[in-house]
Amino acid sequence: MQNEEVDVLIIGAGPSGSVAAGYLQQQGYRIKVVEKNKFPRFVIGESLLPRCMHHFEEVGLFDSLNAKNFEVKSGARFMRDGQICNFDFSKKHTEGWDWTWQVPRADFDKTMTDALEERGVDIAFEKEVIGVEFNGNISTTTIKDVDGKLSTIMAKFIIDSSGFGRVLPRLLDLDKPSEIPKHSSIFTHVKETKRPAGHEGTIITFDIVSLDTWLWVIPFSNGYTSIGYVGPTEYLESFEGDTTQKLQQMMKLSKYYFDRFDGLDYEFEPRMIKNIAKSVKQMYGNGYALTGNSAEFLDPVFSSGVTFATESAITAAKLIARELKNEQVDWEEEYSKYIKSGVDVFSTYVKEWYTGNLQTIFFHEKGNPEIKRQICAVLAGYVWDETNPFVKNHHRLVKAVAHIAGMEKETMN
Repeated sequence: MQNEEVDVLIIGAGPSGSVAAGYLQQQGYRIKVVEKNKFPRFVIGESLLPRCMHHFEEVGLFDSLNAKNFEVKSGARFMRDGQICNFDFSKKHTEGWDWTWQVPRADFDKTMTDALEERGVDIAFEKEVIGVEFNGNISTTTIKDVDGKLSTIMAKFIIDSSGFGRVLPRLLDLDKPSEIPKHSSIFTHVKETKRPAGHEGTIITFDIVSLDTWLWVIPFSNGYTSIGYVGPTEYLESFEGDTTQKLQQMMKLSKYYFDRFDGLDYEFEPRMIKNIAKSVKQMYGNGYALTGNSAEFLDPVFSSGVTFATESAITAAKLIARELKNEQVDWEEEYSKYIKSGVDVFSTYVKEWYTGNLQTIFFHEKGNPEIKRQICAVLAGYVWDETNPFVKNHHRLVKAVAHIAGMEKETMN
């Protein structure tokens, strides 16, 4: 059996793994990335947030990504019963990037791994992690290739960036139920032949068809568009037929978008992910850290997945670099509590979205511009900025403002 030794083993080559690899390679560490799939490969999570642009820039991946001319995302649109709420990322409380991308993840992820390989990063595709043992300060990971051949990698540290593969949570029994309601999603891509010209044809939109069910529309610069519904698992399963028939029936729920997508062929059989939200008992341990969806996944409604992936990846990579230099690292304070503080903010927004409180604020006719700027910063991914009242006091403020908006609406009526 072939044996290999590295400083850091990274499981998964998506945005989280690529950002971690990019940072650690810059610092001169011996790293290896193992990825179960062959790239390019399809994966969901196609709408980014401005916060993650800092990460791509810091680890030297921005230029390669920018050269691909992905669709620019400068904000987001929410629609409900003819009402429209637009958020413009240039009008937000927190300073920082005011745009990001809408991306076909197959192209996006491969762009990053190609750039890393050009820099000399060792990425082994089609290699599956089947076992991990921790012995003191060294871990031994068993890898299986497509031919069934086994090999081992010894590492001082493991970063699990395997996304929904959730390698270490499975192997180390770290999974726990999420507090987010049980929602599922069903989605596909279409080649648009009736896409409107101008901004209308490019903007990401969330079309709310009921309190807890909504359609996403994410146009890409290559002429394709991602469409998908999110709703309670039981509701999505109540539609008859296969996933194509289910999605075709659900598209009729959108008065705004039905005609635009009616009659278009689906590029692949719509896929369904059940009970999307995930959580873990702990985000780190002796010799490992969980990043991105391997640790927490909330809900697609605010496109937070990739941003949490890259934020946790670069944070973990920096702490590992310090630890490998024999510096003292407080993983509980500097990693777990830090990442969870951001997760906690977004969790409030997801929960209050489905209670209807956040929707009440979004579609309030007398909306306060300053409140909108503060909420916009959250939606742009700046959920660690405690100068923002809607970050620092998120539990209380969303409910309070929604209550006031509801009372004002009753008075108007």
